[in-house]
Amino acid sequence: MTNTLVTGATGRVGRHVVAGLLAAGATVRALVRTPEAANLPPDVELIQGDIYEPEAVRRAAAGADAAFLLWPSYSADGAEPIVAELPQRVAFLSSLNAAFGGMWGDVEGLLRKAGKDWTFVRPGGFAVNAQTWADEFRNGDVVRLPSPLAGRSLIHERDIAAVAVLSLLSDHHIGQTYEITGPEVLTQAEQVQTIARAIGKDMRVEELSAAAARQAMLDQGADPALADSAISYWASLVDNPEPATTTVAQLTGRPALTFAQWTEEHAAEFRR
Repeated sequence: MTNTLVTGATGRVGRHVVAGLLAAGATVRALVRTPEAANLPPDVELIQGDIYEPEAVRRAAAGADAAFLLWPSYSADGAEPIVAELPQRVAFLSSLNAAFGGMWGDVEGLLRKAGKDWTFVRPGGFAVNAQTWADEFRNGDVVRLPSPLAGRSLIHERDIAAVAVLSLLSDHHIGQTYEITGPEVLTQAEQVQTIARAIGKDMRVEELSAAAARQAMLDQGADPALADSAISYWASLVDNPEPATTTVAQLTGRPALTFAQWTEEHAAEFRR
């Protein structure tokens, strides 16, 4: 029976990783800052600590066969001593853009350098990030966003978790890089209309200028460099949409979940 450490276990993907591992019969422990607020299944062993603290990671990793790593920073600063404390087998939640460097590419490099038995799970955009429009849906009839015609192949968080769980349960996946997306490309405007149909509400889309979009992200606490790169990336997707890979279906044996399916599951969050 695999004993697996899950970091980021209380997050959007991590909760599904925990559930998938438990369903497969694995023993699961989670590194969490506040165990009393974790709200994880009772058979998950909770280890109190912070992912940025090597000693906490050492305690959490003791006796574990494998780990699911989510690095929750926009920089890889401080990640090297953490990687050193992880079990030999690591599935890392990376990004489709890791090949271009940044934090994800840097952490992948650290895992290689440390000689870990790694699997890199590289999702594209998360469908769950559409929740940032929820206030506009609940309080009006307009969604304002940059590059409404940007084409994205958003992936359901459950599909990300499913690939991560498979990666942790079989040595067959060691050394593999899995680029995973949703099964279709939708523009951001089409995503808004998909949600609108699900909740039975007429919504309009208005385009935000790059400057206005940048300021909105800064007002929400985003790092300036992240805001600049995100806005440039969305603009690039108008003429060069994200790819739609078939990796989820190939690995899981079932079709990847669509954005419409995600929307039906989360419709209540967009209703007043």
